Amino acid sequence: MRAAPICPRCFGPLRPPSEWSTEWRCGVHGAVLPFTSRGPSSETLDLLRADSRVPFWLPWPLPTGWLVTGFGDVRDSGAGVHAGVVALSGPSVTYGPADLLIVAEEPGVGLGAAFAGIDGPDPGPGFDAGPPNAKAEAVGHPTALWWVESLPDRAVYVGEAMGHWLWMIAWPAEAGCMVALTELSLRDLTDDEQEFDLPYGAVCPRLEVGP
Repeated sequence: MRAAPICPRCFGPLRPPSEWSTEWRCGVHGAVLPFTSRGPSSETLDLLRADSRVPFWLPWPLPTGWLVTGFGDVRDSGAGVHAGVVALSGPSVTYGPADLLIVAEEPGVGLGAAFAGIDGPDPGPGFDAGPPNAKAEAVGHPTALWWVESLPDRAVYVGEAMGHWLWMIAWPAEAGCMVALTELSLRDLTDDEQEFDLPYGAVCPRLEVGP
């Protein structure tokens, strides 16, 4: 799976660069960097590791029964990856499957907000005004996460890690308790000093966005 590039802020179609312009353009958001969803494989991971400016976060060890089910990146052909997503799928706390997308991005990209189903590109002022609703550990550093109101079918938590936005978006909403009640230990898949024997599954349906 390698989908056509789409807008990272609305998942709409893009007009590719041409002899008159070097930019990808969205009819709604103008010039943007393209988002591409990619299937789960070690070859994809090697591609992302090569030139990413942001972490690709993975809870490790994975929760019982969970699999890596895809990746995605917002890429500038000259400067590398400005936003990345790791998709995970596994058993829900209730009946049926659950999905979790973990997004790391530079401010202003808008990918996390788009998956969250909220106006972006960033969480907005005041999202962290109160005490955090969840915590994670990002390469050994305590990381606070705040619940952000979004669409009712999902749970969204946002914080900052290593100077970038960190979004965790879970479907169904009940699956958000894995984020809220479990202090997940996050590893950065772009760290070449670590080797992971990742269990891959079928492509996460949450990555199959676009027109």
